[in-house]
Amino acid sequence: MAKKFITVFNYGGGLRGIVPATMMAEVERRTELRMAQMVDMFTGPSTGSILNAALTRPHRRRPGIAQYKARHMVRFYEREARNIFPVDRFRDFRGLIHDFNNRTMKIGTLSKLFRHGHYDPKNLSNALYRLFGDAKMGDAISSLVVPIYNIAGTALEVVEEAGEDENSPAHTINNFRDHGGRSVWIRHLTENAHNPHNHSTIDVTLYDAVMASCSAPSYFPCHDFSAYDPNNNLWRQYHAIDGSVFDNPCISYHGAIRPHVPKDQDLTMLVFGTGYTNKSLTKDEWNQYGALGVVDPVNDYPLINIFFHASESALMQSFSEDLGDGNLFIFNKSIFDESNIQESLPSQQIDDATPENMKRLKGFANAILEENMEKLDTVCEMLVQNYQSKKEEEKTLLKRFKKNFFVTE
Repeated sequence: MAKKFITVFNYGGGLRGIVPATMMAEVERRTELRMAQMVDMFTGPSTGSILNAALTRPHRRRPGIAQYKARHMVRFYEREARNIFPVDRFRDFRGLIHDFNNRTMKIGTLSKLFRHGHYDPKNLSNALYRLFGDAKMGDAISSLVVPIYNIAGTALEVVEEAGEDENSPAHTINNFRDHGGRSVWIRHLTENAHNPHNHSTIDVTLYDAVMASCSAPSYFPCHDFSAYDPNNNLWRQYHAIDGSVFDNPCISYHGAIRPHVPKDQDLTMLVFGTGYTNKSLTKDEWNQYGALGVVDPVNDYPLINIFFHASESALMQSFSEDLGDGNLFIFNKSIFDESNIQESLPSQQIDDATPENMKRLKGFANAILEENMEKLDTVCEMLVQNYQSKKEEEKTLLKRFKKNFFVTE
C-alpha cells in the first residue's frame, strides 16, 4: 500500500475562518497532535492562509514544533474580530460616495476622505504581525502554499526568442506572457514534497504573504510588497489582492498540489470549509436585480458569488474522480442549511464581528462535524498513521546516518 501525502485546504471567508479553526481544533483534540505534525502540505487563500501559516509557523523555543495549535486560532478570531472589522455603519455609504466621486467630480480630497469604503488595513496588519512577527515563508515546518492575485504588470514575463539580445528589435505582438494581472502561488516546499526543479522559496515574510492573500476587494486595499526570488536572482514587486478571486480546492489541486506529490505516494486532500454562500435563484429573482442589483451588497452580491463558485462547481466532479475513492474528505455545508444548528444561522458576511455571530459560527462548525462523525473518525485515524509513518522514516534515516558516519567499537 502506497504511503499517503496528506494536504489540507482551508477556504477563505473572513471571520468565517473560525469554522475550519474549530473543526481542526477538534481533530487536534482527538489525535493529541498538532496539524503540522500530521499534514504534509497546507493550502488555501485569504483567511485560510492565516490558518495555514499559523499552524506551520515554527515555535520560538521548540524547534520542529508549530507555534500555534488550532484552538489558539479559534481564540485569535474571537479576540481580533472586532479589531479587524470594527462596527462601521457608514462604510457602504463611504464606498458609494467614493464611487460617485470617481465617476463624476473626481475631487482628490474627497477621494482620500472617504477611504474607498475600505476598513483600515492597519487593524488587520497589526493582528497578523502579532501572529507571525518576522517569521519567513521559508521557515514553515510543513509545505505551505499561499495564493495571491498580483494586479501589477511589473511581474509580467517578457517573451524572448532564441538568439535575442538587448539590441534586438522589440516584438510588436505577443511580447508578454500576459497583459494584465496574474494568479500567483507563493510556495514553500519541504523535503518530503516533490520538487524536480529544486525550486527555492522566495524571500518573503509570512506576514506579507498572508496580508496579501487577505486583501479582499472592497474590504481592504491591495497589499504591496517586494520579495527576492533566488530562482531567478531578482527582486519581484507585488501589488496583491485576495487569492480567493481564483483559488479553490480544484484549482489548487491542478496548479499547486499535484505537481508536488511524490511519485510513490497517493494524495489525500482534507478540505475544511467556511460555509458555502451560493444559493439558487429563480428566473424572476435574477431578472429583478437589473444591471446594478447583481453586484449590490443588499442582494448579497449574487453575480460575484457565481464568479467565486462557478469554476469549482465545473471542476468538482473531475477533481473527485481524479483523486479516487477514499482520498477526498470535505467538511463543509451551505451557510443556509439549518440542519443540526442549535442557534440561529450565522451570517454569510465575512465581516460580521458581533459576539452573537461568532458564537453561531462555532455552532455551525460543530454542526458540520456532527453530520460527518464517521468521516471525522477515519480522518483522525489516517492522520495519526501518517504521523507515525513520518516518525518511523526519521528513525530509519537516523540509523542510516549513524551507520555511515560513526564507527562503533
